[in-house]
Amino acid sequence: MTILLDAANYVLILTLVALGLAIVFGLMNVINMAHGELMMIGAYVVVSARQADLPVWIGMAAAPLVVAALGMVIEELVVRRVYTRLLDTILATWGLSMILKQAIVLGFGPGSWSVPNPLPTLVTVFGEPYPLYRLFIMLVAVLALALTFALFFATDWGLTARSVIANRPMAACLGIDTRSLDRATFAYGAGLAGLAGAVMAPIVSLDPQFGAGFLVPAFLSILVGGLGSVAAPLAGATALGVTDTLVSAFHSPVWAQGVVFSVAIILIRVFPRGIAARGQRGV
Repeated sequence: MTILLDAANYVLILTLVALGLAIVFGLMNVINMAHGELMMIGAYVVVSARQADLPVWIGMAAAPLVVAALGMVIEELVVRRVYTRLLDTILATWGLSMILKQAIVLGFGPGSWSVPNPLPTLVTVFGEPYPLYRLFIMLVAVLALALTFALFFATDWGLTARSVIANRPMAACLGIDTRSLDRATFAYGAGLAGLAGAVMAPIVSLDPQFGAGFLVPAFLSILVGGLGSVAAPLAGATALGVTDTLVSAFHSPVWAQGVVFSVAIILIRVFPRGIAARGQRGV
């Protein structure tokens, strides 16, 4: 049972990171190579709160807001200028990721930081002890995902966003302000990354490379799950996250990386449009 809970924990965090990437790419056709660094900044917001003698909870609540605001600045100064050039978005955001890492090194140093666990107790789940804070992470992730799905499928804003994803030129002809929508979407995707980094801060060792470890699995989750659906990253993250956790538990994390990549290649080969797409089986 502990292994299944660990798998669920990893899957939900990975989905949060991948969902932000998928929303930005689906709506704006931007591949954000700095997404992992936005997650890292969310974690360092919690570190900053602790340095200011504020409770960890204050840092966690502020992190998605701070990173979302940073996302709006990034979109205005960098991303909006390369919308129609996919390769340029990769290069621009990759350069931005290096700038953000160096900014963290200048502000906090190259070493590791730790954040105290605000819920250090164990609780009994199905007869086995399990860290309460990990259950809290799962709850936060589920609530954030539920909010995202509700935003996209139960609001007028979500209907507008999905219409832009389906046909941007037509949406613009119908009077939809795609410029404002792009800015808000990038900020929301950044906020999801900041939230993921903030809730992970108490259970990991933080350094300027923290976000890079989640970027590749998040991209793989999108490729495996597919595009065109807000729920697709969840499918991809589930397939890869469960594989990673099980192989790490029964063999080793080193083997897990190889197995995850192998599983991703097989799934992409069999389902080239993603496992969440129907009727798209490959040759």
